[in-house]
Amino acid sequence: MKTILNLIWLILSGFWLACAYFIAGLILFLTIIGIPFAFASWRIAGFALWPFGRTAVPRSDAGAGSCVGNVLWLVLAGWWLALGHVITGVILCLTIIGIPLGLANFKLIPISLTPLGHEIVSTDRPFAAPRW
Repeated sequence: MKTILNLIWLILSGFWLACAYFIAGLILFLTIIGIPFAFASWRIAGFALWPFGRTAVPRSDAGAGSCVGNVLWLVLAGWWLALGHVITGVILCLTIIGIPLGLANFKLIPISLTPLGHEIVSTDRPFAAPRW
């Protein structure tokens, strides 16, 4: 079932959202300061491309740096990308078939606002492995 939902998602909104994350990453990569944000954007692009069967969990080793980085991310790109998820989520929820896809868009909003300090894992493994 996850594969079918992911394929429908890919056609209806996943490809376009992943492109938005990829472009945001390219723009952020142009500056030295934006390079960590670009990598976070590209990581989320993969999550936005194939979200069913995966989830974002907080990393246990995330500290104050990721908090400061998330504030910068929110100002630079996060709210634009979150707005894209809200718009596509509402549009997809207008149809019965699109409701699970719209809910997946709403699931991606928190990670699009604060990507640093999170790890994307399979739902088969709901907690991230500890990093030593």
